[in-house]
Amino acid sequence: MNLVRGFGRRPGRSITEGVALVVAVLVAFPLYCMVLGAFEPAGEIESDRPGQWTLSPSPESFRRVFGQQEFGRYFVDSWVVAGSVVIVSALSAFLAATAVTRFRFRFRTTLLIMFLAAPMVPLEALAISLFFQLRDFGLLNTLGSLIPPHIAFSLPFAIWMPRGFVKGVPEALEEAAYTDGASRSRFLRQILFPLVLPGLVATSVFSFISAWNDFLFAKSFIISDTSQSTLPMALLVFFKPDDPDWGGVTAASTVMTIPVLVFFVLVQRRLVSGLGGAVKD
Repeated sequence: MNLVRGFGRRPGRSITEGVALVVAVLVAFPLYCMVLGAFEPAGEIESDRPGQWTLSPSPESFRRVFGQQEFGRYFVDSWVVAGSVVIVSALSAFLAATAVTRFRFRFRTTLLIMFLAAPMVPLEALAISLFFQLRDFGLLNTLGSLIPPHIAFSLPFAIWMPRGFVKGVPEALEEAAYTDGASRSRFLRQILFPLVLPGLVATSVFSFISAWNDFLFAKSFIISDTSQSTLPMALLVFFKPDDPDWGGVTAASTVMTIPVLVFFVLVQRRLVSGLGGAVKD
């Protein structure tokens, strides 16, 4: 009987797997084109009839990228910005998610609705007002102008997702910890934080990608001091008005993508459990 049921489910499962495969190919194809352009010789990448592969791969584009004196500094600056955003937003989201889940206070529901509505505002609509605010605080032309906006825009989603994990921790566990003499800070640090960590990792991935790939804020807030910039700004070096270096653009984009993939691989297990917990909530 179970065998018959298994055969009955196979067509639907095959269709699902086929759709998933098609989606994976569509997602991976732009990445393939980017890597292909990074290894293609100049004659092939500038050809009117670009091919789907190359028989003579060349690392020349990567040599031009790493030959840029400021590329290494851009790389470090991107890590500083993205790392700061991930750490600060994760810790703030953990405390805020605990507060809106465990405590009852006035306007609590309104605050949660605002967390959902905030990401709907396009970044472009706020760039001008943020520019004047950062100017008044004296943060323009510094990496400090990139960190607060990204933290602010990542917090609503980062607060909403771990709520399911905080809500799933029984209140009896918290009461037992207090009965055993644990303080509130110790309960948060040693008991609640490890249980909420998968949700925080899931939000950290999105915060990292947003901060790492940001071009709008970097272009808007860092105007004259090129010593304070990030990797997306390094792509502008290869955009020449009359003769853009497409090999350099694709090679630099490939190098930019590697840390995101590495970060994703390192946290993929906790990411899956974190997204599962968010959907379950």
